[in-house]
Amino acid sequence: MERRQTIDVKTEQTAPRRFVFLLLENFTLLSFAAAVDCLRIANLMSGKELYTWRLAGDGGDVATASGGISFKLDMDLEELRRDDYLLVCGGKDVQEATTKRVVSWLRREARRGIVVGGLCTAAYTLARAGLLDDKRATIHWENQDSFTEEFPDVDLTKSVFIKDGNRWTTAGGTSSIDLMLQVIADQYGEELASSVADQQIYSSIRTDQDTQRLSIPTRIGVRHPKLSRVIQTMEQNIEEPISPSLLAKEVGMSTRQLERLFRRYLNRSPKRYYMELRLQKARNLLMQTDMSVINVALACGFASPSHFSKCYRSHYNTTPYRERGAQAARLSI
Repeated sequence: MERRQTIDVKTEQTAPRRFVFLLLENFTLLSFAAAVDCLRIANLMSGKELYTWRLAGDGGDVATASGGISFKLDMDLEELRRDDYLLVCGGKDVQEATTKRVVSWLRREARRGIVVGGLCTAAYTLARAGLLDDKRATIHWENQDSFTEEFPDVDLTKSVFIKDGNRWTTAGGTSSIDLMLQVIADQYGEELASSVADQQIYSSIRTDQDTQRLSIPTRIGVRHPKLSRVIQTMEQNIEEPISPSLLAKEVGMSTRQLERLFRRYLNRSPKRYYMELRLQKARNLLMQTDMSVINVALACGFASPSHFSKCYRSHYNTTPYRERGAQAARLSI
């Protein structure tokens, strides 16, 4: 139950600030809802209409979230006000949802100087429109590999959110809350932002210095500093894999000791674990980009397509070519 303890907010704004949410097809509901609710609660806690919002989409009719819930839209891709804040909400299959019409509209609106942000995977849409060139940005960790390959001119980070001038991006999920709390704090003060967080029972507010993924020890369920360092080195060197002997040497161990460490905690050899990391990246690139299978192989440290195909089939029980074909079939449905 929300308590109505009004926060005294001093503002020279004569009209509420308006956010326009562009809902791409298959957008992530959590990222969108979290952002809207921050604005709603800010209004509630201040006792003033500080914010309003409208829903836009290609066609101006209905947009459906990846969970199957549909939203009636308020507007098509119309000209916005210069003081509007435009937040693009992405999610599943963002490449398909990023239509030519959406890209053209974003470019046009950006030229007018408004703030344009991307929630969850919508950083892809902003980058496709050329709005993130030479900008710092972030995107959901699962899309980072493909994004880096496709948009080398974007300074991609692992932060939960980034505000670089009038370009904002978030990593998805609850990171929308962190961005919006920062926006509210900048515009109306820390007290109001903290009150909004309290209403959401959001007790650990993150900044743009926080990274989106759990630490390696938390992810693998093992707290061993040398093991964590080796895995971090592996993750940072996918295109040019490092031999187990060099990995062991970097942490002051013998190759045999490293083997025992991986067997004990992860039930696999360092070589096998490294291969799984490379194949996971390869699958992301196959599913999320138009890169050729040969280029995917090279980007993941495989010297030949045949070796890549053999390893991929052994792990995923299908070939890279069939994986690419199956993904194309799913998107065409």
